[in-house]
Amino acid sequence: MDYVQHRCSHDAHVHGQIMNRLKHYVALTKPGIIMGNLVSVAGGFLLGSRGHISASTFLAVMLGLALVIAGGCVLNNCIDRDIDALMQRTRNRPLVLKSVTLFEALVWGAVLSLCGFLTLLLFTNPLATAVAFAGLVIYAGLYSLGLKRTQHGTWVGSLAGAVPPLAGYCAASNQLDVAAAILFAMYVVWQFPHAYAIAVLHLQDYARASIPVLPLVRGVARVKHETPVYVAAFTGCALLLFLTHNTGWGYLVVLLCLGAAWIRSTWLNRNSADDRRWAKKSFVYSILMIMALSFMMSVDFVAPQTGFQGVAADSNGSLWRASKAALNGPTGI
Repeated sequence: MDYVQHRCSHDAHVHGQIMNRLKHYVALTKPGIIMGNLVSVAGGFLLGSRGHISASTFLAVMLGLALVIAGGCVLNNCIDRDIDALMQRTRNRPLVLKSVTLFEALVWGAVLSLCGFLTLLLFTNPLATAVAFAGLVIYAGLYSLGLKRTQHGTWVGSLAGAVPPLAGYCAASNQLDVAAAILFAMYVVWQFPHAYAIAVLHLQDYARASIPVLPLVRGVARVKHETPVYVAAFTGCALLLFLTHNTGWGYLVVLLCLGAAWIRSTWLNRNSADDRRWAKKSFVYSILMIMALSFMMSVDFVAPQTGFQGVAADSNGSLWRASKAALNGPTGI
C-alpha cells in the first residue's frame, strides 16, 4: 500500500512538473497577442476571398500565422529578457524567472516559426509566406533587436503589426493590389494611437527600462494632442476601402460612427488631468475599432460579379453569399 501511495504521489508530482513546464512554454508565445492578431487575419482573409471561401486555406492561414506570430513572440522574449526584468508587468515572464533557459526558448521560437512558414507555403501560397516572413524579420529583427529601444520603435513596430491582415488577404487573393495596400496602410496608422495609449498606461515601466516612447520623450500632453490626428488619419485610410468599392455601406456606417466616437473621446478629454483614464478609453476604442472593422470587412465585402459583359462591382457581399460560395465552390465565367 505504501508503495502504491508513493508511486501515485510521484506520478502526480511528475505530471505537475510537466504541466507547469508546458505552461511556461505557452506563456512565451503570448497567447493574447496571437488571438488579437488572428482577428485581423480573419478579416483580411475574408475580404480577399470576396465570397469564394476555401475552408482549408482559411484554416491553414490561421494556423500558419498563429505559429509564426507565436515564434516571433518567443524570440521577442529572448531579446527583451533584460528589459522585461525591469518592468513590473513583464518581470514574471519565464525567461526572467529562468523557468525556461535561453537556448530552449530560442529553439522553441525557431521551431514554431519554421512550422508556421511550412504550413503557409504548403497550404496557402508563396506570396502569403513571403509576407509573413517579412513580418517576422521586421518584428524579431529590426524592432526587437534594436529599434524598439529608440524613438523609432513605434514606426517599425507599426509595420510588423500590419503584416498579419495583409498576409491573410494575400493567402486568399494571391495578389498585392489596391485593397491590400489600403489594408496595410490602415493597420500601420492604427498602431500609433493604440501604442501611445499602452505607453501612457505603462509609462513608469517604460521609464524604468529606459525605452524612449513618445510620452517619455515629448510628454503625455504631446501624445494627447497627436492621438486624435492619428485616429482621423486611420479613419481616412479605412474609408478608402469603401471608396474603392471593396466594402459596402454597413462597413462605412460602423467606421464613421466608431471613428467619430474615438476622435471625440480623445479630443474632448485631451486636457484631462487623469492621463491613465484618457489612455484607457483610447485603448478600448482602438480594440473595439479593429475588431468591428475586421468583422465588417468579413461580412460586408464587395464581391466581383463576372459575366460576358466583363467585371463589375457588386455591393451585396454578405455572410450568406460567403457561406453559399464555400459550399458550392468558386463559380466560373
